[in-house]
Amino acid sequence: MILRDELLMSLMKEASSKCKMVASGTNYPQLLQKLIVQGLIKIEEMEVVVYCRKEDVATVKKIVPAAVKEYVEIMEKESGVKLQPNVTVNEDRSKDLPESSNGGVKLTALNGRLVCDNTMLSRLALVNEELMPSIRAILFPEDQ
Repeated sequence: MILRDELLMSLMKEASSKCKMVASGTNYPQLLQKLIVQGLIKIEEMEVVVYCRKEDVATVKKIVPAAVKEYVEIMEKESGVKLQPNVTVNEDRSKDLPESSNGGVKLTALNGRLVCDNTMLSRLALVNEELMPSIRAILFPEDQ
């Protein structure tokens, strides 16, 4: 049982290192944009602050207008309402996401009371939780 848990933890560490590679890839800005759009759709607020890693600040500031435009278009198409959200990037560098987040973004609204964590680490944890039964079945078929 301990060996099995160690193997699963090793698998998670490897997946985490792959997430770090994604965050340094050429498609990362497009991924950030999609994560921001998804977060805006989930959070559904007009005043939103985007948090990211220190190294991603310039990229996020650059893509926020395109993400907001995409969000507005989606919402207008789906609901017929043209929104005008005010989306800003966190200016307090002490509140930047840690490097351990492996990239991605966190969106907040209502003075931080509403949070959408779209970091690579949180998404990996979600996938891990959802797929753990399948992963166990593949790695340890005799346990069934």
